[in-house]
Amino acid sequence: MKRLRDWVDKLAKNSPARLTLAVFASIVALSTLLLQLPLAARDLQRPEFSDSLFTATSAVCVTGLTTVDTATYWSPFGQLVILLSIQIGGLGVMTLASILALAVSRHVGLTQRIIIAKEQQSTRLGDVGSVIKAAVITSLSVEVALFAILLPRLLALGESGPSAFWNALFMSVSIFNNAGFVTLPEGLSPHVGDWFITMPILFGTLFGALGFPVMQDLSRNWRRPRHLSLHSKLTITTYMILAGAAVVMVAASEWNNAGTFGQLNLSEKIQTALLFGVNSRSSGLTTIDIGAMTRGSWFLIDVLMFIGGGSASTAGGIKVTTLAVMVLAIVAEARGDRDTEAFHRRIPDSTVRLAVAVTMMGATLVAVSIFYLLQVTEYSLDVIGFEVISAFATVGLSTGITPDLPPEAKYVLAALMFAGRTGIMTVATALAIRQRRRVIRMPEEAPSIG
Repeated sequence: MKRLRDWVDKLAKNSPARLTLAVFASIVALSTLLLQLPLAARDLQRPEFSDSLFTATSAVCVTGLTTVDTATYWSPFGQLVILLSIQIGGLGVMTLASILALAVSRHVGLTQRIIIAKEQQSTRLGDVGSVIKAAVITSLSVEVALFAILLPRLLALGESGPSAFWNALFMSVSIFNNAGFVTLPEGLSPHVGDWFITMPILFGTLFGALGFPVMQDLSRNWRRPRHLSLHSKLTITTYMILAGAAVVMVAASEWNNAGTFGQLNLSEKIQTALLFGVNSRSSGLTTIDIGAMTRGSWFLIDVLMFIGGGSASTAGGIKVTTLAVMVLAIVAEARGDRDTEAFHRRIPDSTVRLAVAVTMMGATLVAVSIFYLLQVTEYSLDVIGFEVISAFATVGLSTGITPDLPPEAKYVLAALMFAGRTGIMTVATALAIRQRRRVIRMPEEAPSIG
């Protein structure tokens, strides 16, 4: 035990990214083993390994893509495993580890602070403890509020007490953590016009996708918006712009589509459009059939999913701040400005390079995965691209082909969900042997661009 503790401590100091990946992988493995038990399936038969692994990965990585129906295939025990996996994945394994350390020793040691700083995208180790508290308080507060709204509504719709309690609890955790799992037998489609169901999904998803650091900053400075950090300002501004654009463009594309918006009344159309302002970049919870949407809408949702939500949030993708920094850099270059600036602050060149690296690595991973799935399946590019980006961005929206994919394709999607949740740069850092330190710098020469 001492050797293991020493090894973990050494790994945490030398490569916290590798430890993050190791712990996430361990949680996925444990969830997979639990879902492999006959007790986890409703028919008490041992589930297929690919289904257990895929579901466990999707739950821990708060995605929502499934190969089997969550409500009918998994038993109450199996659903409980999924629920706990979602909660752990949403808070972040490193955050949970520090909570346990704090409970035992009444303080978070330097090692734990380094790990959490990596997980929460924090640069000041002294802020880690407050970020942890903010994460837990925010998570539990929003989930309790969602539960308090959903439980009476499900009871009013005729569900029995135990069923309504469980579904309200599961949905509350799934909504805030942007997980996309649903235990309602008929899914969310029967609730397309129910404001008491769709609005909790909308606001719960929003809170989860902004990120814990932003929520913490807002709690401190909501009366003084000018004092918000640059990260918070960029996250909120970019997120709201994308949400508004998604509402308008999805509504315009689907308004007369008989398979989606066309069969809804005005109130239901507005609800569904508003829901797409947030669910297309993180939660994956939808009240209409994604497979019936137009190809133009698929392409739009592909772009939104790839962007994702806020950093250190329950959302995936390359993150809205990455997009914002790249756009600001392009604008600065077009204007001939020397510096990339936003809200009277100068963004370091290293941050711009990091944004480019994250985007290119994400795009490369998605492209390679699409190419492979096109080789092993008979589906078209638009459908495969949608599923791949949904997995990478941990969104969970699906055209409906995931259950029918061959096992090797399911494993690729599972790997994408893992990479998308842990972060492209974390994966790259974990795989790198060491950072190169060069004393000698080469002469500068600029090649032609464009």
